[in-house]
Amino acid sequence: MQRILQAISAATLSICVIFIPNSYAESSRIIATGGASEIEGTAGGGIVPWAVINGYGSSGEWAATAMATQVAVDDFTLNVVGASVSYDNQFELSIAKQTFSLDSLGGELGQDILGIKYKLAGELLYSSMPQISVGMQYKKVDDFGLPSAVGAQDDSGLDIYLASSKVILDAIAGRNLLLNATVRATKANQIGLLGFGSVNSNDYQLMLEGSVAVLLRDDLALGYEYRQKPNQLDFAKEDDWQDIFLAWFVNKHFSVTAAYADLGDIAGFEQQKGWYLSVEGAL
Repeated sequence: MQRILQAISAATLSICVIFIPNSYAESSRIIATGGASEIEGTAGGGIVPWAVINGYGSSGEWAATAMATQVAVDDFTLNVVGASVSYDNQFELSIAKQTFSLDSLGGELGQDILGIKYKLAGELLYSSMPQISVGMQYKKVDDFGLPSAVGAQDDSGLDIYLASSKVILDAIAGRNLLLNATVRATKANQIGLLGFGSVNSNDYQLMLEGSVAVLLRDDLALGYEYRQKPNQLDFAKEDDWQDIFLAWFVNKHFSVTAAYADLGDIAGFEQQKGWYLSVEGAL
């Protein structure tokens, strides 16, 4: 499955050029308005999905992205490859493969993620109402052995979220400001890498996520993200995540995002901090 996803990510852009050259080539939206690809594959920041739809396609246009991300903290390394496609700046479909290396313990965890997002109302730039989107992420772990051993209930789960994003023009010293708020219903332990639910409770929990970013230039964003996470497994506490990021949208076809991430305690290993790097290609 991992090789298939890697091949999809690498080939998405070239396939779209061959089959849909005209609708992709227009790229009507303003640079940076498609966001980056967050760690679950959908358009957003680094760890939080935004209401924006990926790429730069507008009305009647297609867009596609392919991305690769690594998050390296003290005792763990997360690698992600993914791809997405969208249409009409309204609908987005994404796929991602996460591999979580247990650097200190040895071994690895992994999961496959299929995401769907639909824009309900509003606009990121051109209306007083923020852009509002609803999304779902179906996740399934590769091997349920370790998650089951630490008390997880299921090897798959469905996250459902509602996101609201808005750019406020000339907000800070003439710079534009992006604000995003996301509410997520989830059963995922460590975003799903340690399974879903627990033997004590299998109920959905509502988690809050947020992002704020200042556009230093039209193509350069400096921001902060915070992601609340459920704490369901008895063997170790699960902390919220946060990061400070810098995203450079080199052009409408390539972007780079770097961040300093604080993932708190993970599986009994305290204060997991380190670096995040993601590259994305887009049509």
